[in-house]
Amino acid sequence: MLVEPPRPTADEVARELASHVRLLAGDDAVVRPEQLEAVTSVVAGRRRTLLVARTGFGKSAVYFSATRMLRDRGWGPTIVMSPLLALMRDQVAAAQRLGLRAVTINSSNADAWSDIEHQLANDEVDLLLIAPERLANPGFRRRVFDTLQARAFALVCDEAHCISDWGHDFRPDYRRLRQLLSDLPAWTPVLATTATANQRVTDDVANQLGSDTLVLRTSLDRASLRLSVVDLPDDAHRLAWLAESLADLPGSGIVYCLTVQQAEKTAAWLESRGHAVAAYTGAVDTDQRMGLEAALGTNELKALVATSALGMGYDKGDLAFCVHLGLPPSPVAYYQQIGRAGRAIASAEIIALPRPIEDAAVWRWFESVSLPSEDICHSALDQLDTREPTSLATLELYVNLGRSRLGTLMNILEVDGAIERVGGGWIRSDQTWNYDHELSTTLRQLRQVESAQMLDWASLDSCRLRFLREALDDPEADDCGRCDRCAEPRWQRTPPPAVVALAHDLLRGGDLVIEARKQWPSGLEEPKGRISPGFQTAPGRALARLGDGGWNPVVEQLIAASEHGAAIDLDDQMLAAIAGVLKRWNWAARPTWICPMPSRRRQSLIDAIAEGLGTLGKLPVHRVLIGVASSEAPAGSFQQDQANSAHQVANVWHRFSIDPEALPATAVLDGPVLLIDDEVDSRWTMTVAGHLLAGHGSGQVLPFALRAR
Repeated sequence: MLVEPPRPTADEVARELASHVRLLAGDDAVVRPEQLEAVTSVVAGRRRTLLVARTGFGKSAVYFSATRMLRDRGWGPTIVMSPLLALMRDQVAAAQRLGLRAVTINSSNADAWSDIEHQLANDEVDLLLIAPERLANPGFRRRVFDTLQARAFALVCDEAHCISDWGHDFRPDYRRLRQLLSDLPAWTPVLATTATANQRVTDDVANQLGSDTLVLRTSLDRASLRLSVVDLPDDAHRLAWLAESLADLPGSGIVYCLTVQQAEKTAAWLESRGHAVAAYTGAVDTDQRMGLEAALGTNELKALVATSALGMGYDKGDLAFCVHLGLPPSPVAYYQQIGRAGRAIASAEIIALPRPIEDAAVWRWFESVSLPSEDICHSALDQLDTREPTSLATLELYVNLGRSRLGTLMNILEVDGAIERVGGGWIRSDQTWNYDHELSTTLRQLRQVESAQMLDWASLDSCRLRFLREALDDPEADDCGRCDRCAEPRWQRTPPPAVVALAHDLLRGGDLVIEARKQWPSGLEEPKGRISPGFQTAPGRALARLGDGGWNPVVEQLIAASEHGAAIDLDDQMLAAIAGVLKRWNWAARPTWICPMPSRRRQSLIDAIAEGLGTLGKLPVHRVLIGVASSEAPAGSFQQDQANSAHQVANVWHRFSIDPEALPATAVLDGPVLLIDDEVDSRWTMTVAGHLLAGHGSGQVLPFALRAR
């Protein structure tokens, strides 16, 4: 039977914690009252404890110190569940200041896993940091936790808001913590920490830790942060403002963008204006990210232009500014991101440049890909056998979800006990599973409320930091005295017209390539295999991208007008811009005719583009493609509602036909054809249409769309 090792007294905790804090933060560092209460609760009182404290408070010092105290009294290691590699890397280095041997097991160091597990078995590790996704691996759980449970150890859940359905960064693998906790002795030290949890999330996390959980909340005030909003009419002005103001900002910092494309374009623009910046997104590989983090850490870069990929866990104490080119969709997410700045300095500038139209469009997209419907959840369950495992690739044929979201759904169902992971797939368990309608409805409503809060925050007349603290249910929230509503505005300025014009040209001058599809999705009965080269479309072009600040606002208006049956008027400026894209297109042969795509909602817009280009380029327009009703593609199913390649192809494969009476003369038909659509996302609609045209003798198909998603 496992025996509980000695625990320190409250006096010993206070004395040792003071010594540890000085080693971690410097000789002048003092223990915060909440730090003392948390460590005392965990290591002396053995209570499960949730610490909700602002970024920079010193939450990691709590479990570093607790680990040191426990190890000195014969305990096994502390296991820290942590969601981000950057956080793990920083904590491995920081733990060494207390003489702790810290190691990580995550996706970036698979070659070292067996060695680390061997060190654990030999009690050579003080602190093990793991990603929550490791708990999804039965082999890992068996090898590591069976070994650990032979001796007493402590458990820490960092960024604990990820446990909660209500949190802005919910991760289903965190829910496995409940099962893990149920297998541990009641005296096991357990600590959960987070900086971004409102009362709803706090209550949910505490409930999952256990009914006797001690909740400690600190004030969410950040005395170093000076919040401002700069109101500008469009993205050209915003980019110009950024180019002109970046050098005036103190030290180094982060410029946040909502999308990868926006971050990359903004970084390129700032580099062209002489600033030392780089793009940091989910598209950047791990080694390169580490290099960029190091370059910002040593102030070789003025800023990283980043998506939310640079968020929780990045720790640079003297980060002096945080600029948002557009806003995230909730106050909690915004507070979490601005928390990167001002952690170890007296003052940091927090500046938002809201993009009301563009931000709302991206928020709507985020919301549309959030929680799957009941039908989709049951369609996944219905495909599973009780004995033979079904793979993710097979499930995609029957479940209308993209690969990433489908994987998340399977994790949720597994955590809920409805399915079991076996080998490379899943089987159905004998446990009944019911869709939580109340949770689904409430979450959707909550996300809408949070988005509305961000719009309100951008146009606020009162204290900006107080608004954020109240949104996180901070009972001590009051006016900060520092923001642009409490004090004088500092950053509202109009950039020079010449720089605005350059930014305007940049935003409206990029040509987006529509890459050609070369392979049909696997598993389909029809079509299947490789797309023959003669039936592939050429790489196409698009004028705008969803959420960009160039042509997208105009495209948004045209799409809305078309869907409402209004007349479509393509002005000369837009036609000239489209013509510019076509002129720069390095096609092998010029198109000899134009074919508009059939559309159930936006035909007037597509026809207007085709007719305008036909007139401008003296090319005939032939409406060869026609839409057809099909029992295999239900009338109510739109392509934008299809979430993976298999469903997208199946939805359009029987949608189109060729109108033989509209076919041009053979001499024209044989030439390249400009295929016109309003919007391209998955590229399968263009691919299927191009395949059909080629099958009826057309020349090379050249896709063009007003907008790419």
